[in-house]
Formats: sequence, structure tokens, C-alpha cells
Amino acid sequence: MLRLPHRSRVTAQPAVSRIRGHAQRVEALRPAFSRRLAAEGWLPDEFARPDTQSGMGGGIGQYALYRDEGGELVYRGAQLDTTYTRLDDGRDETKATLKIASQQTVQAGDLYTQLPPDGDIHYVKTVSERPSVSIHLLANDTGCVVRHKYDPDAGAVIAFRSRYSNVRCSS
Repeated sequence: MLRLPHRSRVTAQPAVSRIRGHAQRVEALRPAFSRRLAAEGWLPDEFARPDTQSGMGGGIGQYALYRDEGGELVYRGAQLDTTYTRLDDGRDETKATLKIASQQTVQAGDLYTQLPPDGDIHYVKTVSERPSVSIHLLANDTGCVVRHKYDPDAGAVIAFRSRYSNVRCSS
């Protein structure tokens, strides 16, 4: 597990653990994360570097800042987030028919929620001159679980594990 220096941590676990719904937990965390993201300089530079070896393309690096011992928040730059709706029934795990549900440009300090099933299929692209850095508050160890990459034009779905740029997965 990687821990940031004390000044860099956002601690909300005790309060949030009592809240049952995912959307309600995100809303409960929003004030603390908004304050943190509004402050410059809390994120060490080593977690803001592009990672051309990540395999996700475009220099996307996925750094674990904190992992719970048990197992979309933009900080810098600007990103275009495109969210898709799946039109097919999902029976064929290798194919998907998608349509764009929404697009938004997310600037430094912006917070938005993407909870499955809505918002689960999305594409993020840096649209600023400098690399963008986004902070994600996740309900799973996303770098270590099998996820899916979608190619809307080809209708293809590919399973992958994104991994982290700075820590190893246990399996």
C-alpha cells in the first residue's frame, strides 16, 4: 500500500462507511475532495507524470495514491469526457453497440460522478496544452481488476487489466 504524506491525505472513511448508497457516499465525500483539489501543490510531481509504458496509450499513467488495506476529479489541465450508452443487450462479450450519451469538458477543480451502470463506459482525452491529471475516487482496486476497453467505431470490446504505474497488483 502506498500512503501519501499526512498533509496529502483526505480522510473520510469512518463517516462514509456508514452511508449505504454509492451515489450518497460520493456526495458525502465531495466537500473534502473539492477543498483538496482547489489547493495547488498537494500532489507530488511523481504522480503527475505521463507514463508512456502503461499500455493505455496517450501517456496515460494510473498511479495509486491510496489503497484501502482490505483490498472523476480533475486536478490539473483539462479533459474531454465522452460517456456512452450501450444499445445492445451485452450478451456477446466481444461486441457492443454504443452511442454518445454526453460530452463534457472538465477543468481543474471540477468534480463529476460516474457510477455504474450509467457513465461506466466512457473515454477521457486531454484537451489542454499540458498533461491533465485527474483524481478518481473508486470503489474497487481498478488497476488490478479486469475491465473492458470499447472501440465504438468497430463495435469491439476487449478485456484488459490497466495496472498501476507505481505499484504492483497482488494477483
